[in-house]
Amino acid sequence: QLQLVESGGGLVQAGGSLRLSCAASGITFSINAQRWWRGPPGKQREWVASIHSNGNTNYADSVKGRFTISRDDAKNIVYLQMNNLKPEDTAVYYCKDPRTDWGQGTQVTVSS
Repeated sequence: QLQLVESGGGLVQAGGSLRLSCAASGITFSINAQRWWRGPPGKQREWVASIHSNGNTNYADSVKGRFTISRDDAKNIVYLQMNNLKPEDTAVYYCKDPRTDWGQGTQVTVSS
């Protein structure tokens, strides 16, 4: 089954920013919804944000006002812009589409 490829993670100080990217081949993102999740590898993941086929977005309360999900339909890439990062944002971040398996994720580490 198809997998998505996440990138853009790294180590950043509290208050900093990162932009995550999610790419796939073989499917068109714009006809479905994509979601970002986060969590420790192999353990229960926490939903972070969604972008729907019509462009509407939703966010977990813990990231509202700090994170922005967007989609570039021409490039078929979904982004997660993360600003004002906090140590509790440290996790592996995963992008998910209903038509794909879970990918490897990208590690985000926020130091205090």
